[in-house]
Amino acid sequence: MARVVFSSEQQRLTQEAECDVVASTYRQLIDAVITRYPRLDRDDFMRMAIAIDGEIIHEPLLETVGDNSEVHFFHFIAGG
Repeated sequence: MARVVFSSEQQRLTQEAECDVVASTYRQLIDAVITRYPRLDRDDFMRMAIAIDGEIIHEPLLETVGDNSEVHFFHFIAGG
């Protein structure tokens, strides 16, 4: 199972810092997380960058997720 680590903002909605889900793609992972935590918004996930096993991915829709992957969510930071 993939381990999902929530941002501090998401933790206010999940009441948990992390969870384990069965998924082989990012899309399946999001579906599983939304099903488990209906207060989370799918659109919010689409506006975030993620890290899968330490690699930051800005457009993750087609990414695969391994059985032992760890997935973190990050808000984009504007630079200048």
